[in-house]
Amino acid sequence: MSRTVTLPVALVGIALAAIAGLAIGWALPRPGVPSSHVAARDYAVAHPEIIAEAIDRLRIGSDRRAIETPFASAWAGNPRGDVTLVMFSDYNCPYCRASATEIDRLLKEDPKLKVVWREMPVLGPDSDAAALAALAAAKQGKYLAFHRALFAGNHPDRNGIATAARSVGLAATRFAADTRAADVTAELTSNLSLARRMQIAATPFFVIGNRTYQGAIGYDGLVAAIAEARKPAR
Repeated sequence: MSRTVTLPVALVGIALAAIAGLAIGWALPRPGVPSSHVAARDYAVAHPEIIAEAIDRLRIGSDRRAIETPFASAWAGNPRGDVTLVMFSDYNCPYCRASATEIDRLLKEDPKLKVVWREMPVLGPDSDAAALAALAAAKQGKYLAFHRALFAGNHPDRNGIATAARSVGLAATRFAADTRAADVTAELTSNLSLARRMQIAATPFFVIGNRTYQGAIGYDGLVAAIAEARKPAR
């Protein structure tokens, strides 16, 4: 997996405070404590997953639109899907490569799913070049084809990028120019800034509904996450 980044101090503090408050602060009935607070404590203790969900909501925060809005054609599936799966990815990441085939399977099987890809190159110069190339392909409406071709290759270096570009029929002159285009470089900068704000630790990283998932969680894990996102709000 890619480089590790520490979880935001603020989020850790919130989580620890919540856990401490629930597990210790309300452990015993106290004079003046409303019964509704005790009930809330009891519910949280019985359902600790709500703490993780609260942290995820904070992590996504006001960035949801930026997270879920694709660059050009860097998306697939149902444009009006009831669930949007966002994947932060690096072409040099073997876990991203494995997850790519699982995403393809989901797209075939789930007609209500929308998938958005965000380039997050953190594994060196080849990753940077591959990310810029993928965004350039997106401007020609061929992001997904290029994405699949690049992951299918042996290595996303200069030769691998050129081979993938030829295989999907990208216009060579435009492709070369677009890898240096202002909107492409701005998109990559924006993605990396977004990743820093969210304190994403490594690739792959998924945002599905109101939850976030670090690492290759597998096909069954993705299916479960999508099902969770479809549940009515608590």
